[in-house]
Amino acid sequence: MGDGLSRVRAGVDTERLVLRPFTAADVGDRYAYQSLPEVARYLYRAPLTRESCAESIAARSGGTAWETDGDALLLAVCRAGEPGVVGEVVLTLRSAHAAQAEIGWIFDPRYAGRGYATEAARALCSLAFGELGVHRVFARLDALNSASARVCERLGMRREAHLVDNDRDGDRWGSEYVYAVLAREWAG
Repeated sequence: MGDGLSRVRAGVDTERLVLRPFTAADVGDRYAYQSLPEVARYLYRAPLTRESCAESIAARSGGTAWETDGDALLLAVCRAGEPGVVGEVVLTLRSAHAAQAEIGWIFDPRYAGRGYATEAARALCSLAFGELGVHRVFARLDALNSASARVCERLGMRREAHLVDNDRDGDRWGSEYVYAVLAREWAG
């Protein structure tokens, strides 16, 4: 696969956003939304602690490889020309052999409804298909997460699966949708 990592380390710009690696200075911003129960609601995990936010940022401070199953690019999403992190996008290499990557996004609810998730995910998909040489990008999301389903649909992803009661979120059984798009289908 390709190597767009030098571009990612420097950041990816869109019309309104800058996607860049997290820094230690971003811990407070990341914790502000990752600690919210309404953010963790669809993630099948508890809200993150400040310490876990700091640890995950520190673990990626030396950069991220893009070679082995499980390698992930976690990028802070910032509004161009404005301070602070409004969310994050992640691209995880799920199969190096089959060039398959999983995309995800998490945004501070204060910035919902502005199209930031779609814009950031579109930029990350373009990087995946262009510079990283991915064949297929997919997203897994809670079937109740209608906002993320709309992002997938705006990206031109098709719903490939509806997994019923396939995971537990505390006491609740959760169902999942899988959306995907192939490199040859990507319109950017």
